Amino acid sequence: MKVLVIGAGNMGLTYSEGIANSPLLKKHRLRIYDTDPKKLDTLRQDNRFDVYSSLEDALPKSDIVFVAVKPYHSDNLFEQMKPMLNSDQLIVSLMAGVTIETIQQKLNVKKVIRTMPNLPAQVGKGVTSYTEAKDVSKVERIMVRNLLDTTGTSIHVDSELFIDASTGISGSGPAYVFYFMQSMLEAALKMGFSEYDSKVLVSSTFEGAIALFNENDISPKSWIDKVASKGGTTQAAIDSMEDNNVKELIQEAAYAAFDRAVELGKK
Repeated sequence: MKVLVIGAGNMGLTYSEGIANSPLLKKHRLRIYDTDPKKLDTLRQDNRFDVYSSLEDALPKSDIVFVAVKPYHSDNLFEQMKPMLNSDQLIVSLMAGVTIETIQQKLNVKKVIRTMPNLPAQVGKGVTSYTEAKDVSKVERIMVRNLLDTTGTSIHVDSELFIDASTGISGSGPAYVFYFMQSMLEAALKMGFSEYDSKVLVSSTFEGAIALFNENDISPKSWIDKVASKGGTTQAAIDSMEDNNVKELIQEAAYAAFDRAVELGKK
């Protein structure tokens, strides 16, 4: 199986490293293509990759092609790719807001899988949702799932609507967590903690809460009830958030990202 990743930005390189470090490619090295000379020089020093500066050399003989460029670069890229592709090749898109139909039309291909990755893939903790065109076989879908799982875990969804929805939850979600963390960091600093102590307090609190959630079959609401004693300090904080409609605001933010993903797909 010959796998090519087009684009060595943050997400493209993340998947390249995950796939290259796995045994899935067997005797083949991962192929990676980019146009940035500095990136290419750096990549060539890594013996896990076959590095290409020419699509003509990289694309025609690749079995699975990951497209990991910014969506606004896709039109020019697709124009270059189209005459080099054949009907057996499978295209896997890591681009937000670019629909399967758009990719099929612009590349004149049928086998397309659309994904929504997220940033924690960089540390092997990512979650990637994916769905496929009807011409993708079950075997091909499983192969791609195994490749996606090299950066964390993946979930198969029934339609592209759920790809857009997962954009609002997992795709953009890390930014919501960082937003909450930043707010807590600033509160700790205002209370007089040092920057180091503030970081430890906040990061360890998040890490511990997630571990509790993952290692027990208890809902977040139940954990809140366990921690928040009536009339206590935690309940005071929860009451403040409830009074300020924080839950509703977070849900509205997730839907804003969802709606924007749908909007991008229509352009």
